[in-house]
Amino acid sequence: MLLSNLHLLTQAPNGVAWLRELILTLAVQGKLVPQDPNDEPASELLKKIRTEKDRLIAEGKIKRDKPLAEIAEEEKPFGLPNGWSWVKGRDLFSVIRGVTYQKTDARDTPTETHLPILRANNIRGTVNLDDLVYVPAALISEDQLLRAGDYVVCLASGSKNLVGKAAPFTESLGCSFGAFCGAIRPIQEIAYFAVYLASPMYRDSVSEASAGIGINNLKGSSLLDLDIALPPAPEQSRIVTRVKELMRLCDALQAKSQLEATQHVQLVSTLLATLTESETPAQLADSWNRIATHFDLLLDRPESVDALEQTILQLAVRGLLVPQDPQDEPASELLKKIRVEKDKLIAEGKIKRDKPLPPIAEDEQPFALPTGWNWVRMQEAFDVRDGTHDTPKYVEQDGVPLITSRNFDAGKICFDSAKLISRTDHELIMRRSRVDRGDILYSMIGGNIGNQVLVDTDREFSIKNVALFKYVSRTHTLPLYLNLFLETVTLGLQGRAVGGAQPFVSLSLLRSIPFPLPPAAEQSRIVTRVAQLRRLCADLRLRLAASQSTQAHLAEALVQEVA
Repeated sequence: MLLSNLHLLTQAPNGVAWLRELILTLAVQGKLVPQDPNDEPASELLKKIRTEKDRLIAEGKIKRDKPLAEIAEEEKPFGLPNGWSWVKGRDLFSVIRGVTYQKTDARDTPTETHLPILRANNIRGTVNLDDLVYVPAALISEDQLLRAGDYVVCLASGSKNLVGKAAPFTESLGCSFGAFCGAIRPIQEIAYFAVYLASPMYRDSVSEASAGIGINNLKGSSLLDLDIALPPAPEQSRIVTRVKELMRLCDALQAKSQLEATQHVQLVSTLLATLTESETPAQLADSWNRIATHFDLLLDRPESVDALEQTILQLAVRGLLVPQDPQDEPASELLKKIRVEKDKLIAEGKIKRDKPLPPIAEDEQPFALPTGWNWVRMQEAFDVRDGTHDTPKYVEQDGVPLITSRNFDAGKICFDSAKLISRTDHELIMRRSRVDRGDILYSMIGGNIGNQVLVDTDREFSIKNVALFKYVSRTHTLPLYLNLFLETVTLGLQGRAVGGAQPFVSLSLLRSIPFPLPPAAEQSRIVTRVAQLRRLCADLRLRLAASQSTQAHLAEALVQEVA
């Protein structure tokens, strides 16, 4: 059943990860390899381990256990194959506590008197020797020196997913481990133990046993109390071999999936580039027809739909998304009207006179424009300002929200997270940057340069470290057209940000951006068409999400059926 449905598992989201967990689950339940009636049963192996344990107790190398009751029938999570036995962790290993040391004891470099210490960040399925610290050897007991065959375990972490994580120690290195870790030391070498410690059964057990507020703690006694299904020694060897084979298969499936994803991204990128490289509507139609033939194959991943949506925006601002109408009043006439409106506002003292901007040179024009369009500097078509750069004194109540880019959430303003300033400070900021419905706010500083919001509220608020695109005349330019254009230039602006820890784009840079201005009537047609196509993209994402959810449910059902 597993092999015949392998394609279903690998195609599902996180399918290979599920396959790995299924392999380990089957392994610790005795379902991965056949049993051999000639194998010496696990009960005989346990006698040998008990003999070795008694010898170590007699030599004072380990402590004698307190007597424990047998594992009750209701404690056993599943039935065992013939020859297997349920055992407690303490029957197979001891747990060594980590080294306690002061921060002042630790150093970053080794010396003759210091030994390396493993910490939780060094446990990643295998032992990773990066970022070690070194503590005085005098603080480390002989028991706390790791030996080949030990397993280092994270015993304390803020994450439930990390606590209990274990890795075999196979290094020929004299080292120990910190107090947030422990070491499982098998009484007798058991290679199968690595399979058990990687299994969901073990992870579920330690997750349930760990407790704490803020930090999850796993006691050594909880490891000793683990219920473990122990196979006969020969079957352990077969299980380990089979697990390694299947994990290599998983590695190959994962590599194949990653390669296919990379190749798919490259293919989609190449094909969509033929659309944006079109110079005429006829070339665009021809390229689109070739792509549409394989639409279902190309757009079978959310990232492909994202790429398509970005392509739609690029086509929109290049004048290739809707046909031109020779009856439209050209953008050159629109610019004259905007200039008249600007001069009027300057005369009334409502805006400042622009500083002269240089003409847009040929090499600044990223593409040719259709008839009726014009290249203009952003400041020529809009009034580009920014908010305050100072930090006014905050008030607890009866204040006005001060909005920064941190209050932008998916294209909306989140007023609930905004701090309040006094009305006096608000009115001072308003003189510089009054925000009205239909204006666009644009993040110009920090790690979220390019986040933008089309203001859709009449609520009063001030802005800080945010660019403000205001309309000189709302009858001549549409907010939605500017909004979609800004989405197409964000990546380029992020690359031109300056500054160190807090990179930013300057107001002068935003004002000088070359802006492809269409006739007013065409702006309206573009905005309408983009909205239609974005709804199509949203529908595609919903269908893909539903398909992936179905795949995930089928894969989960298969895993449960097989397990």
